[in-house]
Amino acid sequence: MIPPVPDELSAPHWEAAARGVLAVPRCADCEWLVLPPEPVCPQCGSVAPAYRYEGLSGRGTIRSWTVVRKSFLGEPTPFTVVDVELAEQPDLRMIGRLVHGEPHPGDTVTAIFPDGIPAWTT
Repeated sequence: MIPPVPDELSAPHWEAAARGVLAVPRCADCEWLVLPPEPVCPQCGSVAPAYRYEGLSGRGTIRSWTVVRKSFLGEPTPFTVVDVELAEQPDLRMIGRLVHGEPHPGDTVTAIFPDGIPAWTT
């Protein structure tokens, strides 16, 4: 797996993931969870959102999924990628590899952190 290259906005997310914690930024102005972090808050429009990262439950619901059959990054295929709506906020979504279980929309999944990168298990 190719490791992520964090930038200034995403570094706290990756540092938490390395510790096995799913951390997402929250806008200090409107309290909205924002993923991925943007220079402008997509909820309130703040141009200085002063994000603070907080650990989440790591639970979510599969909204959609696909099977990757050809990887341009040299990873073994096939593998399943799921679109997960996180439990803490409607429409807060994260995409990641499903490493255990079969994907079914509506199923509950839990974050795990193989190699310090968020993935999902049923």
